[in-house]
Amino acid sequence: MAQVITILGLESSCDDTAAAVVRQGEGAAEILSSVVYGQIELHSAFGGVVPELAARAHAEKIDLCVAEAMERAGVSFTDLDAVAVTAGPGLIGGVLSGVMCAKGIAAATGLPLIGVNHLAGHALTPRLTDGAAFPYLMLLVSGGHCQYLIVRGPEDFTRLGGTIDDAPGEAFDKAARLLGLPQPGGPSVEAEAKAGDPKHFRFPRPLLDRDDCNLSFSGLKTALMRARDQIVAEKGGLTRADRANLCAGFQQAIVDVLAEKTRRALRIYLGDNPAEPLLAVAGGVAANTAIRAGLETVCEEAGATFTAPPLKLCTDNAAMIAYAGIERFRAGARDDLNLAARPRWPLDKTSPSLIGGGKKGAKA
Repeated sequence: MAQVITILGLESSCDDTAAAVVRQGEGAAEILSSVVYGQIELHSAFGGVVPELAARAHAEKIDLCVAEAMERAGVSFTDLDAVAVTAGPGLIGGVLSGVMCAKGIAAATGLPLIGVNHLAGHALTPRLTDGAAFPYLMLLVSGGHCQYLIVRGPEDFTRLGGTIDDAPGEAFDKAARLLGLPQPGGPSVEAEAKAGDPKHFRFPRPLLDRDDCNLSFSGLKTALMRARDQIVAEKGGLTRADRANLCAGFQQAIVDVLAEKTRRALRIYLGDNPAEPLLAVAGGVAANTAIRAGLETVCEEAGATFTAPPLKLCTDNAAMIAYAGIERFRAGARDDLNLAARPRWPLDKTSPSLIGGGKKGAKA
């Protein structure tokens, strides 16, 4: 019988301070608690995340977040087997806040310390929510990252491609700023797009002429800006219908690009003849219903199963970090108090780095 493992997880890589307690025995993992303190109001006036403000907020909230997660889970430190923490990649000030808090807990309690790659937390979420069997194809699509990964084990990732500049979440945020919509941009653009015609404006579908799985969204943002400026020059401003149409066309371009690149990634993945073909999507942009629908259609065409986590586990959270910690703990991984906070940390250690940098640095 598998050992019952209970782990406290901490996450602070961007603008969400989170703590969670996850337990797993022989069967499915159970999320005993998951607490997230967001920072949307803190950064709203600046049109995006301000790293220094985010780091200060993490330092102020992380211990309170841990206390609340422990209380909700009904556990004490003596009930835990380890403490897991996001050690990168991310905004370094925020990552440091979490790592130092986890080190303090480990030093005070004697609990093992486990450093977790934030991207691995997202990539292993289908194991937490659905018990997905290896290998599966993962599309990790968020504010700072976008990449296709074949996940063969808890620390065995093969990157098939990714964004060479802006991640989709960044593109949505920038689109929202261009159109005067509130942050975070993804939900705002999606809501506005529902009233628009996706065919009214024809935006480019970048890199579809290249037969690989890499993506680019920077030029799409520029095309949106030019379309907006042309409307303003002709009309003196944007109508509500104009803005809705711009959002609908912009979103549809992203949907189409992700759908086609996913077809290509699936062909490579299916070449391994997996027993149970599965495409999983995770990350904040995975909450977009239009993107989900497009990916589901691609999976139906390819004969693969599609899965996506519940919306609350799409965005940054500590439950995924605690679960990734369980996977590493079972494999015998342990870190000491020299664990370093890392702004960059690629999952695939053999593939060359992708060109370009987003709000979390060069793409891993």
